[in-house]
Amino acid sequence: MKKSKLVMVGNGMAGVRTIEELLKVAPDLYDITVFGAEPHPNYNRILLSPVLAGEQTLDEIVLNSWEWYSDNHITLHAGKKVTEVDRVNRVVRAVAPDGSVVEAEYDRLLMCTGSNPFILPIPGKDLKGVIAYRDIADTNEMIATATQYKNAVVIGGGLLGLEAANGLMLRGMTVTVVHTNPWLMDRQLDAVAGKLLQKSLEERGLKFLLGAHTQELLGGPDIDGAPGRVTAVKFKDGTQVATDLVVMAVGIRPNTELAASMRLHIDRGIVVNDTMQTVTDGRIYSVGECAAHRGIAYGLVAPLFEQAKVAANHLAEFGIGRYMGSLTSTKLKVTGIDLFSAGDFTGGEGTEEIVMSDPFGGVYKKLVLKDDKLIGACLYGDTVDGSYYFKLLRDGRSIGEVRDRLMFGESNIGDTGHEGHSKAATMPDSAEVCGCNGVNKGTICKAIKEKGLFTLEEVKKHTKASASCGSCTGLVEQILMFTAGGDYSATPKTKAICACTEQGHQAVRDAIVKNKFLTVATVFNSMGWKTPNGCATCRPAVNYYLISSWPKEAKDDPQSRFINERSHANIQKDGTYSVVPRMWGGETSASELRRIADVVDKYKIPTVKVTGGQRIDLLGVKKEDLVNVWKDIGMPSGHAYAKALRTVKTCVGSEWCRMGTQDSTQMGKDMERAMWRMYAPHKVKFAVSGCPRNCAESGIKDVGVIGVDSGWEMYVAGNGGIKTEVAHFLVKVKTSAEVLEYTGAFCELYRQEGWYLERTVHYVARVGMEHIKQRILEDHAGRKALWERLQFALDGEPDPWFDFQDAQVDTRQFTALPA
Repeated sequence: MKKSKLVMVGNGMAGVRTIEELLKVAPDLYDITVFGAEPHPNYNRILLSPVLAGEQTLDEIVLNSWEWYSDNHITLHAGKKVTEVDRVNRVVRAVAPDGSVVEAEYDRLLMCTGSNPFILPIPGKDLKGVIAYRDIADTNEMIATATQYKNAVVIGGGLLGLEAANGLMLRGMTVTVVHTNPWLMDRQLDAVAGKLLQKSLEERGLKFLLGAHTQELLGGPDIDGAPGRVTAVKFKDGTQVATDLVVMAVGIRPNTELAASMRLHIDRGIVVNDTMQTVTDGRIYSVGECAAHRGIAYGLVAPLFEQAKVAANHLAEFGIGRYMGSLTSTKLKVTGIDLFSAGDFTGGEGTEEIVMSDPFGGVYKKLVLKDDKLIGACLYGDTVDGSYYFKLLRDGRSIGEVRDRLMFGESNIGDTGHEGHSKAATMPDSAEVCGCNGVNKGTICKAIKEKGLFTLEEVKKHTKASASCGSCTGLVEQILMFTAGGDYSATPKTKAICACTEQGHQAVRDAIVKNKFLTVATVFNSMGWKTPNGCATCRPAVNYYLISSWPKEAKDDPQSRFINERSHANIQKDGTYSVVPRMWGGETSASELRRIADVVDKYKIPTVKVTGGQRIDLLGVKKEDLVNVWKDIGMPSGHAYAKALRTVKTCVGSEWCRMGTQDSTQMGKDMERAMWRMYAPHKVKFAVSGCPRNCAESGIKDVGVIGVDSGWEMYVAGNGGIKTEVAHFLVKVKTSAEVLEYTGAFCELYRQEGWYLERTVHYVARVGMEHIKQRILEDHAGRKALWERLQFALDGEPDPWFDFQDAQVDTRQFTALPA
């Protein structure tokens, strides 16, 4: 039977949830094609704030991996924006970054174009350094800006603005929040709660200008015809605030530009009926922030996921679901502070209010009643009963019998407060726990009992409860404790590598060594992997454990490496690559520079950048040019793309510097030449300084060496990233040969014991510095054996830029596709 064709425009949370729901009920009905303007798989946009704050990584917020699309036979066109939909011939056209056009025919079309951030129409809005906060690109720009500039202004005191301000503050910037209204989050909080929030955030270091109206953004002079950088925000009262970055978080608007060009009916969004079909064309569905249902375009996750279920039901041709709109509540965690609001929490004529306020304790509760019913609630600091109040509000029940105890919540323990188990125990199975994903208590309890779940991570995986905004995490844990009893584990004893297995990193590594496994497939088959081919998380880890445990025997699987390591160059956001040749100890020559310049001219490489690791980065290289660029440069691979030794930073040392006590440049070159082909659990960086003035920043490197009068001081496990960690002093040695031996021994110990994607700083924190000293300093024979093993592993290791066959480089990937 020939499958129908379903095309989805937009690759966000609402749309992909629709696909997930569809695959549950009709997995074989459609050939599915997805177009996404961003070059990423579907990720949790709600968790961009923890990424900005440095609490999570981009990989950790991905909801559907690249493999998920391929495993479900979904054709994904990421980074390709749809520019035209031909409704007559039912064809979707999108443009790729290189200008090429991609077409896809459809029988059913799902419009999930989301929303656009609103940019204030004021002078200066196009200046450099003025951005919105909506996606990964915005987040990355803010992270990059925080490394170069000091001052930031966030316009908008809503949830998104406060999260942006908090993240930038944690990145070291001085942040001022500008808000036109008298109190923060005025759509979710009343004045009292808003002022409590402001006080708490001011204590953490944020500054606020409330009731301020932005008039214009001032900037520096234009540069080569392009707008200069923003320098200040000017307000209508004539005052100014100096700034290097302006983040506009003043709301969103449904993205209806494409829909309008298709002549779909637009009114506050793409107008849909109760089956989520557009009122203009029954073949076209729309869900998410772009859709307007009964005059409302929803911006919260829970209503969008309700829409997704209804749309999937009709796309599956069951035709029985109806979306009747949503009564929404807001349960949030703003910079660690719990907030909840629902209904008409402002009160007014004809209403009554029950209020409990403890400013010192950081707790405020306000319940609004009318006609013996709860019509609104606003909670600050203690939101454990938010779901109970929302249920009362939604059901419209009379609260007369419980009015005198209503403020104390569902468990009604009076002045003894709440007790975790009591809350979980008294909730009915029908009570909603996770509003984002529509998960009730009964669903969670059933999964815990039937699947034997004991940890929060397991509950997230099987039910999706607490997997979106995370505000219900505490309640989910209470239910888990109540249901699992003594078997509950707050944190798993061993965290699995990924969802494909229950095995942790150490168990997999131990099994590989004990059983002499030599291939990825053998590991998967022997250790009971749930998915026969693994995933993008476990395959690279297992592949690394194999080649580091059994060098020259284990088979390196190039397809189990990340795309950068397969292409031996760093892919950039526009699809081109960067090439960083190795420069021993940061030293180069006229001949090397001349070849680099010739390559830049020959291949029209747009950007040449000196890196912080004392190397030269060629940015914007086309994939089909990579092989010839490497050949024409004639310099070894810098492994800037790999989990390997990246750079060895040096100062000029005693050869030139009058302060130098040791020849740091030569020492750095010797270290780099000895270990430059070394793969590791994560990237590794060395530095060598010629004197205690430490110009090479040796104190924040994986291995740092500092020259002193009597020899060399050695430090390990430093980090200069988001959270700077000063390296630990390891030992003082006299000779260059000893520096090589101790460095090699530490690196080999890290290679053998470190978990994949674990930096040396985290490895040492896990095993302890005493363990390192015992293995490296006290066990002399063991130290020499580690150094010899590393030399054995690196002997004959190919250069992937030149030794294609030995390095298992598939050169077919570099062939240009026909136009």
